Amino acid sequence: MSLTKLTRAAVGSAVLASAFALAACGSPANSAAPAASSPAAPASSAAESSAPASTAKEKKPDAPTSRCTTDDLSVSLGAAKPAGSQLELPLTFKNTSSRACDLHGTPGVDLHGPEHPVYGPVDSLLRRENGPAHNILAPGRTATAKITVLPSDPNPPAESPAWTAQSLSTIPPGQTKALKAAWPSNIAITRQDGATHPGTWVDGITADPS
Repeated sequence: MSLTKLTRAAVGSAVLASAFALAACGSPANSAAPAASSPAAPASSAAESSAPASTAKEKKPDAPTSRCTTDDLSVSLGAAKPAGSQLELPLTFKNTSSRACDLHGTPGVDLHGPEHPVYGPVDSLLRRENGPAHNILAPGRTATAKITVLPSDPNPPAESPAWTAQSLSTIPPGQTKALKAAWPSNIAITRQDGATHPGTWVDGITADPS
């Protein structure tokens, strides 16, 4: 074999050897790492997924009892009793309707009688707002407003003569229609119409004991 041929064979062998070496270095057995698996999302617990919606309902408060109207009531005036230098008379309202109603506040009270030389024929009593906030009256139950009066002196002065009412009219709180009762013929009062602190007035209504 000539020298030229030997040289070519040696060069070819060297090129092949280099190619195999490069192939071995550039092709690793595992060139890509496996992708990491994502953790599974936790499943909702059975208690959470199957919990029933609440079916409980809040209890509504009871509706307020409506006021007693004049048509629900009757009225009577009781006997007078001494209270120091004054007299007290119970003005009693009775629920004559078939329903419960609320009678609270102070009634309007007018005494009607003969013409008074100074004040005229009607005495509108001062009202004191001192009763409870509510008086729930079942059918047949009663409630009372106390009337306090200043009786006339046995020998009244000429400028303030004795005056005896003949009847009483009263308007229940919150109403416009009046009820009437007779006034005792033996009780003459001292009229003090317009006074800041008169000796005659009516108190707020209070339910009577059962």
